[in-house]
Amino acid sequence: MTDIAKQERFLATLAELGGSAGNQRLCEALGWQDSTYQRIKQQLIDEGRIRPGRGRGGSVALAEAIPASAAPAKSATPKPARTKATASAPAPASELDYADKLWKTADKLRGNMEPSDYKHVALGLIFLKYISDAFEARHTQLLAEDPQAAEDKDEYLADNIFWVPKPARWSHLQANARQSSIGTLIDDAMRAIEKDNESLKGVLPKDYARPALNKVMLGELIDLISGIALLLPSPAGRGAGGEGTTRANKSYDVLGRVYEYFLGQFAGAEGKRGGEFYTPRSVVRTLVEMLEPYQGRVYDPCCGSGGMFVQSETFVAEHGGRIGDIAIYGQESNYTTWRLAKMNLAVRGIDSRIFWNNEGSFHKDEFAAQRGSDGAPMKADFILANPPFNISDWGGERLREDVRWQFGVPPAGNANYAWLQHIVHHLAPFGTAGVVLANGSMSSQQSGEGDIRRAMVEADVVDCMVALPGQLFYSTQIPACLWFLARNKSNGRAGKRKLRDRRGEVLFIDARKMGVLVDRTRRELTDDDIHKIADTYHAWRAAPGELVSERRGCSPYEDVPGFCKSATLDEIRNKHGHVLTPGRYVGAEAQDEDDEAFDEKMKRLTAQLGEQMARGMELDAVIREKLGALGYGV
Repeated sequence: MTDIAKQERFLATLAELGGSAGNQRLCEALGWQDSTYQRIKQQLIDEGRIRPGRGRGGSVALAEAIPASAAPAKSATPKPARTKATASAPAPASELDYADKLWKTADKLRGNMEPSDYKHVALGLIFLKYISDAFEARHTQLLAEDPQAAEDKDEYLADNIFWVPKPARWSHLQANARQSSIGTLIDDAMRAIEKDNESLKGVLPKDYARPALNKVMLGELIDLISGIALLLPSPAGRGAGGEGTTRANKSYDVLGRVYEYFLGQFAGAEGKRGGEFYTPRSVVRTLVEMLEPYQGRVYDPCCGSGGMFVQSETFVAEHGGRIGDIAIYGQESNYTTWRLAKMNLAVRGIDSRIFWNNEGSFHKDEFAAQRGSDGAPMKADFILANPPFNISDWGGERLREDVRWQFGVPPAGNANYAWLQHIVHHLAPFGTAGVVLANGSMSSQQSGEGDIRRAMVEADVVDCMVALPGQLFYSTQIPACLWFLARNKSNGRAGKRKLRDRRGEVLFIDARKMGVLVDRTRRELTDDDIHKIADTYHAWRAAPGELVSERRGCSPYEDVPGFCKSATLDEIRNKHGHVLTPGRYVGAEAQDEDDEAFDEKMKRLTAQLGEQMARGMELDAVIREKLGALGYGV
């Protein structure tokens, strides 16, 4: 085991012991020689990750809070759930710090391996660790209740827990992590799990034995992941429905957070290719917070790695709803990405029906083949989608007579309006949708797109348009926007809130100035940004007197120059020719009144300029003097 892996194990064990422990107790818990313990302890003290304490024999404590969920469960008895977080709050800082440290360590182990290849190695092992830990927790419970039932596969499947055969359990792999055969052992474990769990067939990676994969790195990665602690959900909580799926009975699990965090980091490392499987979290949260998918069917026709579904389930749970109240449907044409989605949802305990085929949603629409209990075709209550922007090779020339093109035949050279009409086609009578598209979709007049947009506006299916800031996406620097569509705007409900009749109106929000740069090339929307956008939309569509949010109360909607505007169809039609760019509608931001007389202002400004110029001359003289002293006179 490398020192890096030993450090992570040291921290995980210390967290299990409550965040502080005597040196002798911690050394015994680790099972190390005193020399090894002292060396790793000193490394962590030098790095500022732990601090020495007092007491007989000395002690150590975590230098910063590692979340309770970072400590392994000592038994299968579920621990109490955390205090409920706000609806759109991201993971606590300490939890993100924990995931970030794991990522940095795992990335060091990657060496020269391409991120696109390493992604499947790391995420596959994290998934395997999750299902093995969940299995072992239930196994421990059954041993205490009925030892004979502990090896009964049906006992686990009845609780929606994956059955893990003995050779596939994490403890077996961890014990053999240093063997040259570890790659073969992992592949055999993945095959055994797929064989015994129908929903995982064809999902798990099974190429760990390939010669090009460094087996020493693989063993070190297993050691690292072994230190990822898990606060287990209740055994009945893995699937949709049932008492175990409410947030009161199901605790956050760290492995789910780590999986999600690693997905985002891999997307960043892969750049443009990363955008093919991952939608930035802040964009997904904005869509979910605005649509509020409390109950019904949630559908994504191009679901990537499943981030829309993860956030939808999180939203329901954190608003006191039941996970079983929403049903997840999705489709993905990229087989590798589909596998990521299946694992992402399974590691979060989310039941779903995610379809894969090479043809994709346009040419082999799997959702269209689904039937409800009455035998009628299924319709979705909520659709969230981030389709590829401006895709030109979508095979539109083979679909000229398709029933989905209610508002006009989309051009064969751009799929934007094919996606919009596909989504409207699958909406339930009072269904709503949020779609991410390139900015050009709001104003394009090429190849009949302007005519389709006009037909959609006149049919009153456009509910809200949001212009987003640039640099939000890994895959493109093209500015993007959000389309919010509604099948029927006459009334309806969003959770407990009654909606007003919005027919003949469209809300425009200009969020281009929002967000903060998180690195040199990428921007994220903050919590406050997301709340402001969502609350504005909720206030606009809420019936008079309805609670908008705990933050806003019942405050009614008002136009805000430079940010939001409620426009009528007449205004859209006659003033703007059915162009839906928010900047055209919201106008300029209101400026503070300046009551300073012009003559007084000029005197003040010129005096200020004179002072600055004099200071500049002083600095020039200092620079000349310093350069001259060095023999470089100017």
